Amino acid sequence: MTKTNKIFDLKLFKRLFKFIKPYQKVFLGVLLAVILLALFGAARPYILQQAIDNNIATKTFEGFLPYILIMGGLLLGEVVCQLLFIFYSGWLGQTVVKDIRVKLFDHMIRFKMKYFDNSSVGVLITRAVTDMERIADVFGEGLFMIFRDLLTMLVVSAVMLFMNWELSLIVFLMLPVLLYATRVFQKYMKKAFEEVRTEISNLNSFVQERLVGMKILQLFTREDTEYKRFKAINERHKKAWLKTVWYNSIFFPIAELSSSITIGLVSWYGGLNIVLSETATLGDLTAFIMMIPMLFRPLRQIADKFNTLQMGMVAANRVFKVLDTTSQIDDNGTTEVNQLRGHIQFNQVRFSYVEGEEVLKGISFKVKPGETVAIVGATGAGKSTIINLLNRFYEIDSGVITIDHLNVKDVTLSSLRQQIAVVLQDVFLFADTIFSNITLNHPEITEAEVVQAAKDIGIHEFIMSLPNNYHYNVKERGAMLSSGQRQLISFLRAYVTNPSILVLDEATSSVDSYSEQLIQNATDKITKGRTSIVIAHRLATVIKADKIIVMDDGKIVEEGSHYELLKKKNGYYKNLYEVQFLKKETA
Repeated sequence: MTKTNKIFDLKLFKRLFKFIKPYQKVFLGVLLAVILLALFGAARPYILQQAIDNNIATKTFEGFLPYILIMGGLLLGEVVCQLLFIFYSGWLGQTVVKDIRVKLFDHMIRFKMKYFDNSSVGVLITRAVTDMERIADVFGEGLFMIFRDLLTMLVVSAVMLFMNWELSLIVFLMLPVLLYATRVFQKYMKKAFEEVRTEISNLNSFVQERLVGMKILQLFTREDTEYKRFKAINERHKKAWLKTVWYNSIFFPIAELSSSITIGLVSWYGGLNIVLSETATLGDLTAFIMMIPMLFRPLRQIADKFNTLQMGMVAANRVFKVLDTTSQIDDNGTTEVNQLRGHIQFNQVRFSYVEGEEVLKGISFKVKPGETVAIVGATGAGKSTIINLLNRFYEIDSGVITIDHLNVKDVTLSSLRQQIAVVLQDVFLFADTIFSNITLNHPEITEAEVVQAAKDIGIHEFIMSLPNNYHYNVKERGAMLSSGQRQLISFLRAYVTNPSILVLDEATSSVDSYSEQLIQNATDKITKGRTSIVIAHRLATVIKADKIIVMDDGKIVEEGSHYELLKKKNGYYKNLYEVQFLKKETA
């Protein structure tokens, strides 16, 4: 990957520059505007010098009007070019960033779950939002601005030499000092900006996690503790920014002092020449005093814009690191499935989230088409992992998983997941309407179909009791609904997709008795006639299952129907039933 210890990473810039290719005409147009700005800017002092020497100094009015008209034309040209330059450089930056952001988002939503297990959501948000704005500045305020300033300096230097080489020499003698200061400034600012970006990511990540987990913080009265931690993180962020402020406070006074000293020397030497030797004219002196800021100010601006460019390059480096991350599930399957019978088989499947720490230790089982299988076991036994592997959220270490005798690796990911609907215990709802959360904006699912599906599973009345009914906005994470209501919405979301296989991951836990009855009715409806796997929690679900798989420590220890397992003396399921389920039944 790109090295970040360089003042300017050309390889990284070339990669970023590739995104400009679709907009080459706009890019060339902006460059033309930059060139014209440099020429118009340098021409003004020369026209002024001619007007002073030919008319003002000699007090001659004849021929003065053309200089005024030319100066007015140059100013008008500058205004037009400046307008086009500012608008289209900004347009180009935002358009390029739009393309990169879309590519980044498309890349991230295809990451396998293991990537998100090990990555901070706050950092990823920073990459997709804040870092993108810094990349936009590369074009809007960095690259073109630097090119304009360099071109202006080059043209102004040429005009100076053409007008008076002696005065030009005085000016050029001060440039090495400022160039050296600029290079040192850029070097330290690069390191400072890398630190700033790191601290911004840390800050975003911390704030995002605490806001999402606010209920936990307040339940355990950790407000003061987290406040202190935030103060420490914010202090580091402030110190990182203060480094950039400190470097600016040193560099810009030096640059301003250099410009003032140069103007003073030119005025002194040029004035002596005018009076004593007449090797310089009043027009030369006036033009040089006008051009010195045009030469030195761009150099100061280059340093400032180089900061912007470096921040953008640091941001681009971070974004490209995410784009270069290969963390997708291999979607090499060639078989498209439109409908499945639902025959599922795990054959000696081994899996570990962390290498060397197996969660599933060679499990094997079969689920017949239309069969409802409940999986029970203690927390951490590997129940939910089976669901993750069936959907190919993770790759197995060894063994084979088949559906309808097809290896899941031979089936395309999209068609596989379209045939499997999952209802999770922790339901996630987007800040949108109930209808949008049910259909997830699927264009082929109509509101009439959703209403009918809600009636089928008995939750239409619940939705109609809400303000705006199916168009009720549930706010972020479904905060306007109870846990039981969110669970009902997730059941309807699964049902409208008409899946071949249904998975309920402890979907009936932690709800009130009324919601539980609705959920149980919905469960009976949507599991009827289709293969269903239930991570069991409620007694009724276990009893009704065609088969129960009992897991412990990543292994299947028992298998059979509810009544078959209860007959096993000192059986694992019997003990679990007596300790857990029987208590619930008699409570």
